[in-house]
Amino acid sequence: MTQSNISENNLPNNPECRRLLDLTIEKNASDLHLTVGLPPVIRIDGKLYPQMDKAVLTPKTAVELIKSFMTESQWKLFLERKELDFSFPYLEKVRFRANVYFQKSYIAASLRVIPKEIRTLAQLNLPPILERFTLPSQGFVIITGPTGHGKSTTLAALLNLINQQRRAHIVTIEDPIEYIFEHNKCLVSQRELGTDTYSFSRALRAVLREDPDVVFVGEMRDLETMETALTVAETGHLVFTTLHTNSAAQTIDRIIDVFPPHQQLQVRMQLANVLSGVISQRLIPRVQGGRIVACEILVANSAVRNLIREGKTHQIPNVIETGAAEGMISLDKVLAELVSKGEVSIDDALTWAIDPKQFKMMVY
Repeated sequence: MTQSNISENNLPNNPECRRLLDLTIEKNASDLHLTVGLPPVIRIDGKLYPQMDKAVLTPKTAVELIKSFMTESQWKLFLERKELDFSFPYLEKVRFRANVYFQKSYIAASLRVIPKEIRTLAQLNLPPILERFTLPSQGFVIITGPTGHGKSTTLAALLNLINQQRRAHIVTIEDPIEYIFEHNKCLVSQRELGTDTYSFSRALRAVLREDPDVVFVGEMRDLETMETALTVAETGHLVFTTLHTNSAAQTIDRIIDVFPPHQQLQVRMQLANVLSGVISQRLIPRVQGGRIVACEILVANSAVRNLIREGKTHQIPNVIETGAAEGMISLDKVLAELVSKGEVSIDDALTWAIDPKQFKMMVY
């Protein structure tokens, strides 16, 4: 990169910034926060820890640190937009996904650690049933959950499984690019917002001319993106995407409710026809330290499709409860199993339970 604050070997030019990035990796933290008025703060197993042995950031030191991992073109764009998402590699160790923003008129940044290695479903302790979502040539798979609960990591594992097993063209549309895929059996085209395309919806409209087999949409943020993603799935492609919702049933409602009332019947029909499944996941603190994933799994069988068509999504939790033979399981049941195995505490499980009353009945 020319005129960049990042050196040729992907090292920020600021030595203190490099020390902070190294510290984040060494402590196995998921995030690093740089905010004026506090020392650097890192997140470990979901909890924030200020690094009290580090100096409190001043407006001047915050600018020096944050500017050191940005290119000059990124810095200029950030000053225009007041916030910016991007990612950058750090040595051969990891990538960092950064969001730089202003708060109280001061510059701040949040950096998420993205491991270089794409882990398998087994390494992530994800249910083997998830592999079935990679097998069809057509469908719509949605991964949901709060920010920072491993949606991108799960998606990377699923896409890499396809990359290892099928001769296909995978196109990803991301903001920003997180995991880097090597071409294996698949040709993998990764497109980044701002660098390779202007918007999710625009990239999705173009994707149909790019001879794709599998399409990953980083996030369905608006009506146009949802509408185009459904069309891509409907025209014979396997589409993966994410949403910030709390359960499988809520995910269906969220998609439909985005559309104006006169379109909702049509969208119900579309979604019922293309949906493969919904994975709703949380990362729960382990009793022994670290975190473990808990997944609610909805498989779109004929009963689920009928409920979506008929607008009876409130009955979907009942189908999940009775669909164990097809690999379905509710989040509360997964949490109850983790408590019974001694993996997580009842208090932590209750924090994430969809129906705390029902969860308590499962445990006691």
